[in-house]
Amino acid sequence: MTHSVTLVRGDGIGPEVAKATQTAIDATGVKIDWVVVDAGVDVMEQYGTPLPDHVLESIKATKTAIKGPITTPVGSGFRSVNVAIRKELDLYANLRPAKSIDGVKSAFRNVDLVIVRENTEDLYAGIEFQTGTPEAEQALEYLQNLSKKKIVPHSAIGVKPISDMGSRRIVKFAFDYAQANGRKKVTAVHKANIMKFTDGLFLEVAKDVAKDYPNIEFDDRIVDNMCMQLMQKPELYDVLVLPNLYGDIVSDLCAGMIGGLGVAPGGNFGTDIAVFEAIHGSAPKYAGQNKVNPTALILSGVMMLRHLNEIEAADRLQQAVEDVINEGTSVTYDLAKAGITPVGTQEMAEAIANKLA
Repeated sequence: MTHSVTLVRGDGIGPEVAKATQTAIDATGVKIDWVVVDAGVDVMEQYGTPLPDHVLESIKATKTAIKGPITTPVGSGFRSVNVAIRKELDLYANLRPAKSIDGVKSAFRNVDLVIVRENTEDLYAGIEFQTGTPEAEQALEYLQNLSKKKIVPHSAIGVKPISDMGSRRIVKFAFDYAQANGRKKVTAVHKANIMKFTDGLFLEVAKDVAKDYPNIEFDDRIVDNMCMQLMQKPELYDVLVLPNLYGDIVSDLCAGMIGGLGVAPGGNFGTDIAVFEAIHGSAPKYAGQNKVNPTALILSGVMMLRHLNEIEAADRLQQAVEDVINEGTSVTYDLAKAGITPVGTQEMAEAIANKLA
């Protein structure tokens, strides 16, 4: 079977890690019809936007995409190109596994966590009012009258919408993922002790959804306590499901536990579309140097193969990545052990591909 996949090369180091990822995925033998498109600062002059319409149309057509990192130009009208893609395609679930790899420098060992982050609501919905504007003053006056609580004059205002629908579908996604992947426990992370109506709704919905999955253990943690618990006893946790802001923070925390963003994959899921991406940025100062670590995007490719039901190929690629890193002789500078000459981005990908030959 041939799968049509949109490859968004991105900018900065994006094209290099995208090419490396293509090399590794193609070596699995899975037949991919790659539809290659560009987005980011490099296309601004041509299209007047870092996210041209044809990029979104391609993703809608193929239903599956993998993208390199994209810089958000200052003053472009986008808070974030990545956020814009998620909103346009209603990619409501952000999935970020955090699994230790032998050979990666880290303070933790044997970490195996999955973070499920709601992608569309919460403070990241972008409903803000800049201090000193007429809109902010109107919002301030209205909210003071409505809540009967004093707000400091000339405050900037942000709104935190959390809905029953948004909470229900992300918690259900977390439980469905746990069930499909042999996971034993889902933990809802929140601040319902303080945010009693917004986070309170998220927690209430999580408890309700959990009733439909009696075979999976459920508990909840307050987000600050969750961060402490992850530092002390991460082995007690499995799948974490969180609202948008906490999910962003905790997923980076968990990436740090396994060695950093350079080895942290990610995927965004909607009803029938999935977009896979590395978590790290576009690092423009390294662009064109064939230097950076391609692991995060290649492991995002592993997630993509699993999504395409190419399970055996995904497992082989995962193992190949882990073997190359553990051996330590064909890895980029950030993974190289003392006394070992590092290789380039593409050379590391080819070493991974050779493991699959």
